[in-house]
Amino acid sequence: MATTTARNGVDVDRLVQTIGAIEQDPGIGRFTFKAKTDWTGGGTSTGRISAFTHAGQESAHADTHTLVGSEPAVLLGDDAGANAVELVLAALGFCYAVGFAYNAAARGIDLEELSYELEGDVDLRTFVGLGGGPRAGFTEIRVKGTAKASNADAATLEELCQYVQDTSPVRDIIANATPVVTDLEVR
Repeated sequence: MATTTARNGVDVDRLVQTIGAIEQDPGIGRFTFKAKTDWTGGGTSTGRISAFTHAGQESAHADTHTLVGSEPAVLLGDDAGANAVELVLAALGFCYAVGFAYNAAARGIDLEELSYELEGDVDLRTFVGLGGGPRAGFTEIRVKGTAKASNADAATLEELCQYVQDTSPVRDIIANATPVVTDLEVR
């Protein structure tokens, strides 16, 4: 009977096998993630995530994940969900959390607590078409993480935090220029 090594809710044996498989065949590490967004009115849209491509093969999520994006009343919305830049902050927090938990598990660190508080500054002058503003996106993002482990000291957790930042796909997307190609089909 095989025993699964689990730490922080992570199947460490499968994690190590996955890393080994990617090392042997880098194509296994290639994904195309997908989302579909439909505007529903005013400042509100619904996003659906149901499938992705992995190593050239279409794969389905167990369920379709639905997100509602909306604007708060002060930005003329109905506040039916988080706005787009808030979702970016949440995505960064999600990415940091999974990176920290998985890497802690691989290193034998037992996490007791892990959380991130994120905030970012946006000046809407460019978005609303007024000159004189900074770039349309965040001018700064600040992240405060909190971690507690039963078997790791502060220096170890701080080093892991830096490693997670250095290897985070979402942080990389935010911090570095990524080409965005947009096509519009007019009906």
